[in-house]
Amino acid sequence: MRGKLITAAILLLLIATACKTKEKADEAPNEDSYSAAREALVEEAIVGRGITTPAVIEAMNAVPRHEFVPDDYLAQAYADHPLPIGYGQTISQPYIVALMTDALNPDESDVILEVGTGSGYQAAVLAEIVDRVYTIEIVGALAEQAGDRLDRLGYTNVEVLHDDGYFGWEDHAPFDAIIVTAAPDHIPPPLLTQLKDGGKMVIPVGPVGGYQELWLVEREGDDYTNISLGGVRFVPLTRDLRNE
Repeated sequence: MRGKLITAAILLLLIATACKTKEKADEAPNEDSYSAAREALVEEAIVGRGITTPAVIEAMNAVPRHEFVPDDYLAQAYADHPLPIGYGQTISQPYIVALMTDALNPDESDVILEVGTGSGYQAAVLAEIVDRVYTIEIVGALAEQAGDRLDRLGYTNVEVLHDDGYFGWEDHAPFDAIIVTAAPDHIPPPLLTQLKDGGKMVIPVGPVGGYQELWLVEREGDDYTNISLGGVRFVPLTRDLRNE
């Protein structure tokens, strides 16, 4: 009798464990719920705040942001604010990603340089629109993670480099557009020279913890025009001082 009781207790424990596992699985977000959250985000925080370019809207709807955030922040993947990704870096606010992408007015034949890969989210948004994205990340672990993530998600038109982005990527210059996703205290001269004649660059500039301004830089020959897109707050552009 005692053996039967023990067997029954074990069976009940297994059933309870299975039920709890199923409950957790049922509670976990699925692709449909992520898609619905993404659509709501784009409608409210992107289109609702004035982004009207179809290619940008389609890209923001296509890229699964939850694939680019740490597991601890999955519940906030489609909230319109930045999230930490480790190493003192963040994944940018979706509206800012859309705003910066829209400011570049990207074309499907463009080749774009990104400085500050981070999680790879901005690169993925660009890759949905343009022909080729070259992206540089100074934190080795983030560069490796982003490269693996972008490969897994099928973004074959993105190449990730672990290096100091201040100097750009001369081997692939000039670029139709350049996007910088961390704030230096001045516009790096190498990036200006690697921008194609007629090209555009979007870059936040300002001190750490102080007022930063988002600039749209347009090149015409040897002349550069700077247009302010408003105040922003980005992590600082990290440098490899050995390159100084």
